[in-house]
Amino acid sequence: ILNYDIMARFRRRTCIILLLFILFICSIMMALKTLRPDRAGFGDPFGLGLLPELQQRTVLLDNKPNSLNRVQGDTVTRVSNLHSIAVNTMKASMPPVNKLEEELSSPNYNFHIFYYSWFGNPQFDGKYIHWNHPLLPHWDPKIANNYPKGRHNPPEDIGANFYPELGSYSSKDPSVIEAHMKQMRSASTGVIVLSWYPPGMADENGEPTDDLVPVILDYAHKYNLKVTFHIEPYKDRDDRSMYHNVKYIIDKYGGHPAFYRHKTSTGRFLPMFYVYDSYVTIPEIWANLLTVSGSQTIRNTPYDALFIALLVEERHKHDIHRSGFDGMYTYFATNGFSYGSSHHNWASLKAFCDSNNLMFIPSVGPGYIDTSIRPWNNHNTRNRVNGKYYETAFSAALLVRPEIISITSFNEWHEGTQIEKAVPKRTGQVVYLDYKPHKPNVYLELTQKWSEKYRKEQEQWLM
Repeated sequence: ILNYDIMARFRRRTCIILLLFILFICSIMMALKTLRPDRAGFGDPFGLGLLPELQQRTVLLDNKPNSLNRVQGDTVTRVSNLHSIAVNTMKASMPPVNKLEEELSSPNYNFHIFYYSWFGNPQFDGKYIHWNHPLLPHWDPKIANNYPKGRHNPPEDIGANFYPELGSYSSKDPSVIEAHMKQMRSASTGVIVLSWYPPGMADENGEPTDDLVPVILDYAHKYNLKVTFHIEPYKDRDDRSMYHNVKYIIDKYGGHPAFYRHKTSTGRFLPMFYVYDSYVTIPEIWANLLTVSGSQTIRNTPYDALFIALLVEERHKHDIHRSGFDGMYTYFATNGFSYGSSHHNWASLKAFCDSNNLMFIPSVGPGYIDTSIRPWNNHNTRNRVNGKYYETAFSAALLVRPEIISITSFNEWHEGTQIEKAVPKRTGQVVYLDYKPHKPNVYLELTQKWSEKYRKEQEQWLM
């Protein structure tokens, strides 16, 4: 009996030790997956699924649903009236600028942050927009059948893994725009990179937002922020349509004090345009617009500007140079997803840019999770690790001494890259992620910290 009792205790102790060891190993594996080694491969099907197909680009674009969305009939009148009320309310409620300047960190115009004004709700838009994002199917039907379909049902169920402190807001809401500008200014960012489609156009899940640009410019100016444009891959985007749209933007918004112009090494002050999915268009088409000898050239005209291309694959750097772009950015917040978004490639990309008189603008992000709209995409989740992932990205960016750092993003809630304030929330069906054990503004504070660090280091680089 004594031997049996001893053996039983021994077995229990062994099981406990084994269980603890397994838990330890699991936690280590989760941490490794979260941080993702820099040299992790990105050749699996995920990359081609999220990005426009790199090999069969033309076929996919021809089959892609038309992104032209026009609001018709009574809906237009209602939304237009709401927008007019919103604009008037905003103008009436603006407090003195001097008081704001005393309370907030100084803006860093070398910190650019991607911003989305595509959200809507019934109060301001007559319906939910983007918060009710559909669940996107996997491109392989066999895999797609294993995941749920349909779309989200706001306000409790939204297309995001985190929940905004402001709730399922409308981008037209004056109080929301006010809060966003204050948050971005408190983070010591300086330039808002506004997602933009031409008038009457929108992404597949949204509605046109160009009429909101004047309001955003006004509020940005109130907070001493600047606005530049992130030109999205609208239908039939080519050299000719880009020329007309750049002309439209500069003619309509270029005179506003919040319109961003970048001082070049030659002392010129030029507008800047980020061009998302630029690689979808062949270099020869871009060269028509962006080289001095191009048939549709914008160079040395009143509409000349700095054009920044998206780099995904390594070969794109040569295409970008050949196209006549002025620089490149990496956008994606997932370290290891693409060649451009892999931190360990930034030094060689910066060297290439330096040798070819191009700007290199790395994009840093606080993490990545999009399983609320792509439930099959766990593979590319990057846990925030209580802010450590974000700080690691900033550290990698500073190592290459870039002229500008871009941040992905202020409020791309669908992909979980936002630094906007988020709060804990639990519904009957969903438990949202949050920033605990930190406060809702932790990523704004971290951005402000690294903005100051970047400023100090930049002073040393220039000595």
